[in-house]
Amino acid sequence: MDFSFGAEDEELRGRARAWLAEHLVGPYEEAIGLGGPGSEHEGVETRRAWERELGRGGWIGQGWEAQGGPQGAYGNRRLSLTGQVVWAEEYAAARAPARVGHIGENLLAPTLIAYGSPEQRARFLPGIARGEELWCQGYSEPGAGSDLAAIRTTAVRDPADGLLRVTGQKIWTSLARDADWCFVLARTEPGSRRHRGLSFLLVRMDQPGKVEVRPIRQMSGTSEFNEVFFDGALAAETVGDEGNGWSVAMGLLALERGVSTLVQQIGFAAELERVVRAYVAAGAGDPVLRERLVRQWAELRTMRWNALRTLGSAGGNAGGDPGAPSVAKLLWGGWHRRLGELAVEVRGAVATAGPGYWSQGTPYELGLDEEQRLFLFTRADTIYGGSDEIQRNIIAERVLGLPKESG
Repeated sequence: MDFSFGAEDEELRGRARAWLAEHLVGPYEEAIGLGGPGSEHEGVETRRAWERELGRGGWIGQGWEAQGGPQGAYGNRRLSLTGQVVWAEEYAAARAPARVGHIGENLLAPTLIAYGSPEQRARFLPGIARGEELWCQGYSEPGAGSDLAAIRTTAVRDPADGLLRVTGQKIWTSLARDADWCFVLARTEPGSRRHRGLSFLLVRMDQPGKVEVRPIRQMSGTSEFNEVFFDGALAAETVGDEGNGWSVAMGLLALERGVSTLVQQIGFAAELERVVRAYVAAGAGDPVLRERLVRQWAELRTMRWNALRTLGSAGGNAGGDPGAPSVAKLLWGGWHRRLGELAVEVRGAVATAGPGYWSQGTPYELGLDEEQRLFLFTRADTIYGGSDEIQRNIIAERVLGLPKESG
């Protein structure tokens, strides 16, 4: 397809660039670059205030009306698909603070537009568009990470009021300490197995004694992720029909890798540029490393055009092609991990050194530089968000029509 930027898009690019320059000042300027992978704990309060700043500027939820509502219905501006890409590119280029509202804007909101009721859209979308209500995702559980259908969290009807009460544990939950709400996949049909009998629930996090969040401390000394324990927590809403949560959950995962994929790739480009500079500074003498860096550049360009093609054919999200989200995840996960390996290889032995220490009574702290952090955190790229094995199974079964695995 012809995916090009017109005069209107370039005019928007100028306005977006000017708005970011005008507003990334004071505490927001100090938060530039904060909150990326491995740094989700940085500047959370400032980033939460920045979310509200974006809401006041009308920069949240720009594609919502195009998917299911009149312009301005949910308190945001309407941008074309190319306009959304322009904003995403300028935001990433400005290294604006990592979004704490990403899960609400890019995961829950499109899901409500696709599967929710008009009342649910009217209740939840304006708060997300204003940057006032934050969300987290309650999918993975111990023993049910990539195998999401194996979840054991349950929701049962309280005989006293007929409302659903959630009991169970979720893990690897980003932003759980700061979120106001969590969308939770839970089993609502006793005795059901695998994909059947699941429901997609909306649960308020502020339920003392019913919802507990425990940070997971990592080797780095930070706690980007959390465990969440539900003990009879009230589920305020069910999105879609009760028992049909698997379809809603899979629809959400397809929507996950839309325009935001391009933001990610711009970050990747900046990381690649940094690795290339390190290679040049080291003398640029190794032809094998040079060939690998060129390949990384070519593959990144290919991923960009594939993302644009997918967005254009699916109306702004990856849901139009059952294999597109899995292909995208498979491509960038491996690419980013290889970049992490290159980041330390181009520096040689010095890349293995660092100011980490261990002394009696003092925990080990990873005083990582950017290349070391890139290497360590990209090791997980082919696992989280659906492992490579899961993505290949999805492509094999849903796209190629191959038989499912036995058992």
